[in-house]
Amino acid sequence: MEGLQIAAVLRALPERPLPTRGWRFPAEDTAVLALAGRRDLVLRYRPPSPELALTEDAGGGPPRTSFQKLLAVRARGPLLRVEQLKLDRVVIFEFGGEEGFVDAPPVRLVFELTGRNANLILTDLEGRILGADRVVTPEQNRYRQVRPGLFWAPPPPYDKIDPRTLEEDDLKPLLGRPLARALVQTVDGLGPRLAAEAAHRAGLEPDRSVRSEDLPQLRQALASLVDDPTPSRAAPAPGWREETEAALRKPLLAALQRRKKTLARRLEDYARAHADLVKAERWQRYGDLLLAYAHQIPGGARQVELEDWESSEPVDIALDPALSPSENAERYYRRAKRARARAERAEREAPRTRRELEALEREIETVRKLPLAELQRRLRERRRHETAGPGLRLEAPGGFEVWVGRNRKENDWLTRSAHSGDVWMHAQGVPGSHVIVRARGKPVPLETLLFAARLAAYHSRARGEKNVPVDYTLKKHVWRPKGAAPGEVLYTQAKTLFVDAEAPEG
Repeated sequence: MEGLQIAAVLRALPERPLPTRGWRFPAEDTAVLALAGRRDLVLRYRPPSPELALTEDAGGGPPRTSFQKLLAVRARGPLLRVEQLKLDRVVIFEFGGEEGFVDAPPVRLVFELTGRNANLILTDLEGRILGADRVVTPEQNRYRQVRPGLFWAPPPPYDKIDPRTLEEDDLKPLLGRPLARALVQTVDGLGPRLAAEAAHRAGLEPDRSVRSEDLPQLRQALASLVDDPTPSRAAPAPGWREETEAALRKPLLAALQRRKKTLARRLEDYARAHADLVKAERWQRYGDLLLAYAHQIPGGARQVELEDWESSEPVDIALDPALSPSENAERYYRRAKRARARAERAEREAPRTRRELEALEREIETVRKLPLAELQRRLRERRRHETAGPGLRLEAPGGFEVWVGRNRKENDWLTRSAHSGDVWMHAQGVPGSHVIVRARGKPVPLETLLFAARLAAYHSRARGEKNVPVDYTLKKHVWRPKGAAPGEVLYTQAKTLFVDAEAPEG
């Protein structure tokens, strides 16, 4: 909707204060405010096409989302004030609140009908946000956040001609400019659709340059739009396809960009692992020196200086005073071994990661050029995948389904959702994924267990290493301790498999 269309809906509202009869919710993206009589104010607030309408018997039911529950409880009482900021696509509704068993204090409801950034925001009278349909974090928008506890910030001020009070001379800034574009940039309350409608009512082409003799019919056309901003079928609707495509393309690109950032960070980790090979050689040398001079090192020392027999240079070595010289040497050997393993893994994985990153960049360019129908198809596929639940879903040898968590939240969700007779797995002693074999009490063949164990090792900090221990037990023997973070569990009656931490074939 555009500003003049919103203003027309608000003009049709009865005088305030206006009694209300509560909220109904036909869908997750729609709220219906029942007004006195049989009139309903309908707020459709999901991008990319928000809408405000006044109708009869819009229907609806109980709240479907947490924000709708908050709205039904807090936005109550008479509608005291309705304000549209100039002719912008922002409307503020002020509710008087009501007394009852639990009082509902006065609040304001801000409806931002701003295309793909549309939102519905509940605030107190001071402007502090109580809740929002779409929370906007600093990662999404570093300039304007929408989160409970923050203050709602109105759109930045602008200076445009008000079509409700304009004179013919006010339109002179349009002269020599393409008509439709100049109307959008100069006249308040007009977007691409109504600008095209104004050109149609004035009998002018939307793309032609404005001449002085066009101003009288333009003023008349704008006056008629103020009275009735309903677009005619004869007028073109420029920009609707582009706006819809942009809204559909945004989540697809965002997911690809997140994956791209993950791969870029992984390559940085591989580069650091390769650079740590120098440290590995130094740590190996420290261990050799400590073992060679163990009889000369006093107990409880925090640092020792030893002569390197190859270079004849003194070498300063930090020690753990609680460990013996041989135990300190063993600690340095372990650090060197881990550094070499990480470097070997980086050498092996970096080319594949680079290829995946290059393919991802090509995919990003492809998505930027996809037509509307293909964007809709991809979003439908994505939603079907998301409704299947979080985590990776794979089929193991033997026909068993295997779930793999990719982060703490997914680990927590998968483990809580698993059947008590499912097999739970985790790489022993290192951070990693929870892996669930969906057995439901059925016997699981060794081939399936090894497949799932390799997944658990591969999706852990031990990726790339050999002979990694993986514990497994029935899910009924796994529990989350009180106060533990998501994904942190304890388990009993476990057995251990030793596998290489590489992705299973297929």
